[in-house]
Amino acid sequence: MGLSRRAFLAGSATVAGVAAGAATIAAPAIAQARKNVLRYIPPSNLAGIDPVLTSGAPVRNHGYQIYDTLFGMNTRFEVKPQMAEGAEQSADGLTWTIRLRDGLKFHDGEKVLARDCVASLKRWGARDPLGQTIFGLTDELRAVDDRTLEFRLKSRFGLLTKGLAKIGGPAPFIMPERIAQTDPNVAIKEAIGSGPFRFLADEWVPGSRAVYAKFDGYVPRDEAPDCTSGGKMVHVDRLEWHVIPDAATATAALQRGEVDWYSQPDLTLLPLLKQNRDVIVEAFDDLGYMTILRFNQLQPPFDRLEMRQAVQMAVNQVDYLQAQVGMPDLYKECRSAFFCGTTMSTGAGSEVMTANFEKAKALLKSSYKGEKVAILTATDLSWLHAASLVTEDLLKRMGVNVELQAMDLGTFFKRRTSMEPVDKGGWSIFHTGTSVTDIMDPATHLALRGNGRQGWPGWPTDPVMEQLRADWMAATGPEQDAITRKVEAHAFAAVPFVPLGQFQTPSARRRTVTGMLKAPLPLAWNIKVA
Repeated sequence: MGLSRRAFLAGSATVAGVAAGAATIAAPAIAQARKNVLRYIPPSNLAGIDPVLTSGAPVRNHGYQIYDTLFGMNTRFEVKPQMAEGAEQSADGLTWTIRLRDGLKFHDGEKVLARDCVASLKRWGARDPLGQTIFGLTDELRAVDDRTLEFRLKSRFGLLTKGLAKIGGPAPFIMPERIAQTDPNVAIKEAIGSGPFRFLADEWVPGSRAVYAKFDGYVPRDEAPDCTSGGKMVHVDRLEWHVIPDAATATAALQRGEVDWYSQPDLTLLPLLKQNRDVIVEAFDDLGYMTILRFNQLQPPFDRLEMRQAVQMAVNQVDYLQAQVGMPDLYKECRSAFFCGTTMSTGAGSEVMTANFEKAKALLKSSYKGEKVAILTATDLSWLHAASLVTEDLLKRMGVNVELQAMDLGTFFKRRTSMEPVDKGGWSIFHTGTSVTDIMDPATHLALRGNGRQGWPGWPTDPVMEQLRADWMAATGPEQDAITRKVEAHAFAAVPFVPLGQFQTPSARRRTVTGMLKAPLPLAWNIKVA
């Protein structure tokens, strides 16, 4: 039986005590309010500025403020031109020509040229799973002239523009050529884009704040904004991210009007916020998050299939959802590799998730050799930390030697890239939350790649999954639907990860904030602050 959410939170403060005292806890010192500033509390700290080097949501969200993409995606997940005027495909399907729209300019004053796009996409393509596929099928990507770039493919590939509109991290952001030529495995040192906001590097204090200013040189499309597509109209002069890890302090700051928008309030404090007539509580993303448990398949013990299958069999999603969310109206069980409620979710193969603890324990006993299991956990996000605590409790009850290693989110993102054994700083398990755009289909799903050390942390080598993924991208209609079922069934058989359920994360804002867009990530354009 899983531990309750309140039990997990009791180590730092009781929920009742936090809720009762939130109205009187001193808010953090935030600079005296300037006019026309959007003051925002992000889910976690911005520890780095390279949106290609890491797929982490904080850096991805930062990226969307300052960079732009050749194509965007609307709330129906349709691809729309963004920096591009459009794209033309040759009759044989092997050549794609993309022309940039007029008026594009970087924050340093330089014009955006096709060669900037070429360099940016090549760097992105070295890290992103779908980008890797695109460039594996590309004979040449070149700048034809200052406003035109051209893909010459080895074979037809209908998902090219979808890949260039990808929302989930790493996203195909465009940056100056001189920055984009940085080794994709080395962090960039400058954050210069052509998006609607400029990053004010001299005001960035990791762990405290990040600041952005309206880019007066940005020319938005003459269209209504829709998710990451359309006209990105900026109505504020400054966007300030205030990092406030303590939920009660953040809640007090919003109630007092010292901040305008709290991206992910602690769910136990929602009743307090809903009582405030000056605060609106609602989700800006209708689908929310899915949490997954990810195994390191390079190192024992989860290089052994039976170990992964035993954990998958033991998992009871309700234990996780109760610990993370605690409110049944905000969560639902979802035994699927994709978001339940989307066309990709078939549930094929999910019958192995029986939550049969005794059977799972017996299977584990036959394959476990006593190795230490290191679980990485980021304490910045209470709901993600709660999932780690449930897994720690589960594995201990199964007889596993477990060590929970707690850290901040920035350290977490760095640690999970280690391929070393546990005794040399490596890891065995981590948990992460994904939005629908991170795992939209087999082409974009980071955790389904089976390309070993070239893939996402966890690094499974799975030629069967790689072939199914390639077959899916080449297919259409009913044939593609049938392959989707095979992909899900194989995921439950090979166990690259375990889905832990789906839940919504309501956002809270002052009533003075209007124009917030529906999207699977927080977007600051179109917002007005009265």
